[in-house]
Amino acid sequence: MMRRLLAEFLGSAGLVAAIIGSGIAASRLTPDDLGLQLLINALATSSALFVLITIFQPISGAHLNPVITLVDRGLGNTNTYALQYVFAQLAGGVVGAVLANVMFGLDAVSFSAHQRLGWPHALSEVIATAGLVVVIFVLVSLKQHQKIAVSVAAYIGAAFFATSSTAFANPAVTLGRVFSDTFAGIAPLSALGFLAAQIVGGFLGLIIARLLVDASVKAALAETRASD
Repeated sequence: MMRRLLAEFLGSAGLVAAIIGSGIAASRLTPDDLGLQLLINALATSSALFVLITIFQPISGAHLNPVITLVDRGLGNTNTYALQYVFAQLAGGVVGAVLANVMFGLDAVSFSAHQRLGWPHALSEVIATAGLVVVIFVLVSLKQHQKIAVSVAAYIGAAFFATSSTAFANPAVTLGRVFSDTFAGIAPLSALGFLAAQIVGGFLGLIIARLLVDASVKAALAETRASD
């Protein structure tokens, strides 16, 4: 259990550090081009996701996201450490933000003033989170675990530009970004709205995943019976 929790903590910290650190670097390197800043941030985040999931998936499953952990339990999988996972992920998110701040010579903690909350952002977070849940758990149901890292990285990279919220889709990431008043930061009040939207998105993703997983199982059984 301790190895699993350590993997979730380190993975979440690494992800948030990559998001915030690349955001700081992008804003310093291209201060007058918001599009390029977002592109740098998206590339760094998706690359970090691919590496972190590849490394930690054999140890803890590489959830790195409280929503994924809770949906995993909702689908009846065997992870009996859900609450411990969530705590490790949230703690990792905060530590990752502090590390990113310090690495770039900023105060260890600076609460973000970046207001992001609006109905388009909330809707974007619902959709982004639901889509992420569906991507992961459909692949799990099809026993395509080796495709999760690249699929999640590609999905989040695309969702950076396809959603007005830039697809946080992760309560641990959202919490961590509160602690950095930089390009990737989010104000505490906006973060609460994002968290609520992510929870709704998680439930929606769970419902869709259940429907798709049940359908895939029934199709597999029907194909087996037909072959017999």
